[in-house]
Amino acid sequence: MSRIFPYPLMTLALTLMWLLLQQSVGLGHILLGFVVAWSASQAMARLQPHKPVIRRPGKVLKLVALVTVDVVRSNFAVSRIILAGDRRETTAGFIKMPLELKDPAGLAVLSCIITATPGSAWLEYSPAESSVLIHVLDLIDEAEWVATVKLRYEALLLEIFQ
Repeated sequence: MSRIFPYPLMTLALTLMWLLLQQSVGLGHILLGFVVAWSASQAMARLQPHKPVIRRPGKVLKLVALVTVDVVRSNFAVSRIILAGDRRETTAGFIKMPLELKDPAGLAVLSCIITATPGSAWLEYSPAESSVLIHVLDLIDEAEWVATVKLRYEALLLEIFQ
């Protein structure tokens, strides 16, 4: 069964997304959406991605809540910087942050979190040094920024994936 439907939840989710985008639940749309979703599932299986193992699913909700609050807070901070028009006070900079996280899925989630947060961007990951280069729009205290990422995100991701 796993050869026919290697990613059944992905197939279902993509089919539902297709129906939402088409704004129709006609038989033709259901069949076409299913064929497209099944094809995407087969292509994904050929890529043979790393299948993550979530060890502590309860921590995922805590992570989602923290990220949501931080993204909203960061949106207000970046908006204030942009709308104030006085960019002399902001100090953009780069941070090279060491990481304990090694799991590819955990690293992917961390990169999405950092990049999705306005005012920061994940630039480069060095597996040899186990570090990441991050750009921060308003860098006031590098040590505080590193501690925030490590304690708020990396610690939870270590619990979830390792």
